[in-house]
Amino acid sequence: MSVSQSTSDRASTGPEAGATFGGIDLGLYAATIFAWSTSWLALKWQVGVVDPQVSLVWRFSLAAALMLALCALTGRRLVFPWRFHLRFAGMGILLFSTNFLLFYYAAYGLVSGLLSVIFSTASVTNILMNTLVLRRPLRPRVAFGAALGVTGIACLFWPEISAQSLGGPALAGLGLGIAGTLCFSAGNMISASNQKLGIPVFSANAIGMVYGALNCLVISLVAGSEFIVEPTWRYAGSLIWLVCFSTVLAFYVYLTLLGRIGADRAGYATVIFPVFALIISTFVEGYQWTALSFIGLTLVAVGNIVILSRPKPHVKPRQPLI
Repeated sequence: MSVSQSTSDRASTGPEAGATFGGIDLGLYAATIFAWSTSWLALKWQVGVVDPQVSLVWRFSLAAALMLALCALTGRRLVFPWRFHLRFAGMGILLFSTNFLLFYYAAYGLVSGLLSVIFSTASVTNILMNTLVLRRPLRPRVAFGAALGVTGIACLFWPEISAQSLGGPALAGLGLGIAGTLCFSAGNMISASNQKLGIPVFSANAIGMVYGALNCLVISLVAGSEFIVEPTWRYAGSLIWLVCFSTVLAFYVYLTLLGRIGADRAGYATVIFPVFALIISTFVEGYQWTALSFIGLTLVAVGNIVILSRPKPHVKPRQPLI
């Protein structure tokens, strides 16, 4: 989940324009969508007996260990000046701690598919944050896409908005999910800044996961949480899935895909995986589809497509030869 936007700046000058899309790319693309689509149900299964912050300690401690091992085995850089560690800590706290912690708590009131739809609006929050914080101009096409995405979210959550008070679990989950997405976007800004300094993405994320796990550890200690593991196959299986597939493998596969086909086309995975996540929720969690649900999901997907797509460059007509 956490890599789709954090690498976009680095790859924006990559092979988007002329790269072909072959069988290997299709396999990588399918693997990325599968890992992200199923991660939300696994996240939902983590909620219950174990406090969310403790589950995140287990998840990112294990994921960080695997990532650091991969860095060591592949000869990636792991030693950086101390001033860079402030950046790693900020990125880890936002991307690999607070972001997920808010989504874990949001899962108490929402099915996993709706969590994925909220997260898919990261393309919107990334651009809005760049506009508000970095003072970059908001293009009309991007503003239109953002408006479609927000309208789609409103349609998906309209039953809860119309039937419950502002303190309802679903609306609380919506607010937490939006806050988590904003944390994700803030972490992306740090990641993009790191990349401009030439810091390798894979190494930065591995170290960032260490800081994210430490942050969750501190939160757990302050909250007085019990450091336990739920002794069920569902909890253990979802933890293994989140660590190995949704974090380490998905990250590696997505980075490989990003380098092969570029950020623009790879980013369309964020449009597709919420559809599969909601389908999974339909069969596993009993999510009820309505006409408004279809409209809302369509608007969110179209809004993402509008934002992620590049306008065709204007070509001046050639002057006739005289």
